[in-house]
Amino acid sequence: MTRLNLILFLTTLAICNINCTAQITSSKQSTANKSGIITGADQTEKYLPYLKGKRIGLVANQSSLIGKKSSVDSLVSLGIKIVKVFGPEHGFRGNASNGAVVNNEIDVKTGIPIISLYGKNEKPTKEQLANIDLMVFDIQDVGCRYYTNINTLEYVMEACAENGKELLILDRPNPNAYVVDGPVMTDDKFKSGIGIHYTPMTHGMTIGEFAQYLNGEGYLKQQCKIKIIKVANWNHDTPYVLPINPSPNLNTQQAVELFPSLCMFEGTAINEGRGTYMPFTILGAPALKGKYSFSYKPVGIPGMSERPNQKDSVCYGLDLRKYDINNLRKSRQLNLSWVIELYKAYPDKANFFGKERADTGVSPFDLRIGTDQLRKQIIAGVSEADIRKSWEPGLQKFKGIRSKYLIYH
Repeated sequence: MTRLNLILFLTTLAICNINCTAQITSSKQSTANKSGIITGADQTEKYLPYLKGKRIGLVANQSSLIGKKSSVDSLVSLGIKIVKVFGPEHGFRGNASNGAVVNNEIDVKTGIPIISLYGKNEKPTKEQLANIDLMVFDIQDVGCRYYTNINTLEYVMEACAENGKELLILDRPNPNAYVVDGPVMTDDKFKSGIGIHYTPMTHGMTIGEFAQYLNGEGYLKQQCKIKIIKVANWNHDTPYVLPINPSPNLNTQQAVELFPSLCMFEGTAINEGRGTYMPFTILGAPALKGKYSFSYKPVGIPGMSERPNQKDSVCYGLDLRKYDINNLRKSRQLNLSWVIELYKAYPDKANFFGKERADTGVSPFDLRIGTDQLRKQIIAGVSEADIRKSWEPGLQKFKGIRSKYLIYH
């Protein structure tokens, strides 16, 4: 190659590199500007200096992303020393079924110990926190009392407070932040693994806001020192499409936004789509044959639902996959009509809501709702309007409390 050709080749290569870099930058900018929302985790410039030189414990799962890459993998590649990862329900990689036992293990990819915070060890122990300088919480939530990430948040905050550890929260939008609805749980007898907070069924807060609520409302014996990296360009009315499934059975955006309304069916004879690849978008039961034309058959699916309600039986009911979610957004309410409709259609009404436990007198349905009043109202034929009216005193009181802890307006 002559000297002239070499110069031309290098010049062309340099121009190509500049153009390619410009195209990549432009692509990134257009992607960012398309939604405008930037999660706390994606604003690395705001917290990486704070992590440098510290031994980090990270509470994370598959929804913990920096860009399109796992937060764990990203932080390790950026030179952050992560000594332990704590995983909630469904495990760190998010591939365990609902309610499944998740054991401690070593992450194959990074060699970092993974501590399960679901099951017997819900709260990090003093020994588990001993070699940690700073805890980081980065998990996508969906804004429901019965979605167990907020339970994990409280236990982590409690452990940090007791052991003098600060908690850094990389906040994420709540896709259901527009709705604060349902009866407020006020009686301790309705506390369980699927609900330990005195909130409505949907609380309308992000993880960061909920952490401030836990600190401020006396849920902890002593307050936890927290630092929040806020979401940019988002408020409670901004729609947010999740970039990754927050759990195995919330595998579409439709399911994420129907979940607050459909999860209450888990305490009934109705299958809510578990055991199919359409969870939380369909409803049905064998006993509804002849009353609905839509049908499906739930089966055991490893990593999603091994033992779904009505397993291996053909179910008949409602197909909500094309339901217009804007109806929920406009009303800012849970959909209560579906549970009333299916109760009225169900032939064996005595077994619709499941049996109350002999020791507590609480049914599975009541645990999700946080009270036995809704069940009794539906059985008694109380109208939806009157049911909602009975919620109002508790909702108004909660909204007043909640307003003190909101970050996004």
